Amino acid sequence: MPDHLSKEQRKWNMSRIRSTDTKPEFIVRSLLHRAGYRFSLKRNDLIGKPDIILPKYKTVIFVHGCFWHRHPGCARASTPESNREKWLDKFDRNIKRDIFVKSKLEEQGWQVVTVWECEVIKTPNKVLDQIIKLIDAKAANPAHYVDRREILKIADKKFKQKFKDSDK
Repeated sequence: MPDHLSKEQRKWNMSRIRSTDTKPEFIVRSLLHRAGYRFSLKRNDLIGKPDIILPKYKTVIFVHGCFWHRHPGCARASTPESNREKWLDKFDRNIKRDIFVKSKLEEQGWQVVTVWECEVIKTPNKVLDQIIKLIDAKAANPAHYVDRREILKIADKKFKQKFKDSDK
């Protein structure tokens, strides 16, 4: 099926796709922060520009878009029909770079966690639980595990109350 947009329209659309501060990244950062984890976002000394860095746990998190990083079995990982060879080459380079970056970070002693856009959108609490289990497994003194969903409910309630109070 040919592209329904002109070259100029497609170029404009593609130029608007964000590579940082995406909605899935924001969700993961917000969940981690509400769960009490502190992190940094930019570290020039780390290969691959991880989306989230948890230095205390020597852990980096990549929030991958399903389309760009080819989430196996995901409907969002479709391949455009027009310019198919160019896209397949681009996706292949992305996958190889992801593997290379992960191996280099692991060689430096970092734990690398990859979360997928579709999982973050569909089941954010499950993603948070998985991240926390990985972080706590690596920590010298794992935190006492409590129900993170309950923490999130409390945080949401306080967050909403803060805005109600500021409207007065």
